[in-house]
Amino acid sequence: MSRDYEPVAGQWYENIEEEEQFRVLTVDEDSELVEIEYLDGDIEEMDIETWHEMDLERIQQPEGWSESDDEDDDEDWDDEDDEDEDDDLDEDEDDEDERDQD
Repeated sequence: MSRDYEPVAGQWYENIEEEEQFRVLTVDEDSELVEIEYLDGDIEEMDIETWHEMDLERIQQPEGWSESDDEDDDEDWDDEDDEDEDDDLDEDEDDEDERDQD
């Protein structure tokens, strides 16, 4: 049975025919474009007419999905880099102190 849902930013859907899950990122009513993101991170833009041709089912956010996962990983990576740089600076200062004492 086909359901005709209006696209809602942040809502998750499953394309029944393609067996693909995605969430709506943005809905531009002026240009009638819908931007979606699939589970694998691919982003696609489609017109509203294409949207209404799909056989969709509203779904809950898939387990294990968190939009902040990537951001958290990036932040952790940056923090580690900063700590390494701080360590390098400390070592350089120690070397200078030893030279000054000689």
